[in-house]
Amino acid sequence: MNPRKITERMAQHLDMLRAQSQFRTLGTPAGIDLNSNDYLGLATDPRLKQAVLEAVAHATTVGSTGSRLLSGNAREWEDAESGFAEFAGTEAALYFGSGYAANVGLLASIVRPGDIVFSDARNHASLIDGIRLSGATKVIYPHCDLSYLENALREHAGNAGSKVIVTETVFSMEGDVAPMQGLLELARKYGAVIVLDEAHAIGVLGPHGRGIAAEHACEREVLAIVHTCGKALASAGAFVCGGKTLKEYLVNRARTFIFGTAMPPYFARQIQAALGLAREADAERAHLRQMAAALREKLAARGFDCGTSETHIVPVMLGSNERALHVADVLQRSGFAIRAIRPPTVPEGSARVRFSLTSRLSLDEIRRLAQAMDAACESLPSVPSASVVHA
Repeated sequence: MNPRKITERMAQHLDMLRAQSQFRTLGTPAGIDLNSNDYLGLATDPRLKQAVLEAVAHATTVGSTGSRLLSGNAREWEDAESGFAEFAGTEAALYFGSGYAANVGLLASIVRPGDIVFSDARNHASLIDGIRLSGATKVIYPHCDLSYLENALREHAGNAGSKVIVTETVFSMEGDVAPMQGLLELARKYGAVIVLDEAHAIGVLGPHGRGIAAEHACEREVLAIVHTCGKALASAGAFVCGGKTLKEYLVNRARTFIFGTAMPPYFARQIQAALGLAREADAERAHLRQMAAALREKLAARGFDCGTSETHIVPVMLGSNERALHVADVLQRSGFAIRAIRPPTVPEGSARVRFSLTSRLSLDEIRRLAQAMDAACESLPSVPSASVVHA
């Protein structure tokens, strides 16, 4: 076999991405952090660092040695799962090595051909891939459009398979919140079940940072809730939370759990420590809400389009890839760590910069950011844009 043909094909595709301003490179911009998901600032918190050091010092092993079903299970993980289920308000929880693995493993195992999945158009790629692998019929409803969703549910009311509504609670690229009350009412009316991804809500929204499901007291009503640990909890992995039967089923059927090497036992202690810090972070959550509201207000006053954002994620819609890259470059040179968000992460014509705010930001930094956005857009090149950018 000659690999040259495939290598040339890859090179041609990369050239196409460069021509479309969609080529990506690795690297982390320096400056004030507006790029990460460290919403509570725990990634640099000395208390969490100390907890990790103590966990490693007391660990009998720093490697898991295998999958949970072979040699990788540990009391630490069982304790972490019990503690997280209590936090999430569910009967049980199961840990996966990443949020992507959790969503793919969950959906690909609990949904099957003959079922119908109703998925929000702005759902994360991990949810989309899990649905694809399930083999179920897929209905994509426009973002947060309850009328469209109800019509689709009504149309498939006579279907013999299960009906599953899948949605993020806080949408990572929009910064808005799913219409939970309406979703719950539709699920009850049409006999559907709900799967929630709380990745960008945990630690930040809901009572004690427990998320949107807890805010609506529906933790035991929905089928499954995915809480990731790599964002506000400054760790890694994710818990699928739900009933005991769901956990046992995933242990036996979720391929991303069965065939994945377990994380080392000491890491469970890091997650538990982070969760404890997040529970008590009401002041940080309040400050984060204040910073997000201030940024949206300042950007709106300058004529910027922040879409439907209502959380700590604040996008500015710029339309073309070139405009988004230009604004991101100017902001980086102004001392802000930010990158442009382009297709396929977002739909064509909706490239943007996305400010992912943390509780470490100050009001002065928010003011400086708004001023830097003014400067960036004043120097925008004359290229087509799908959005009104700056009044």
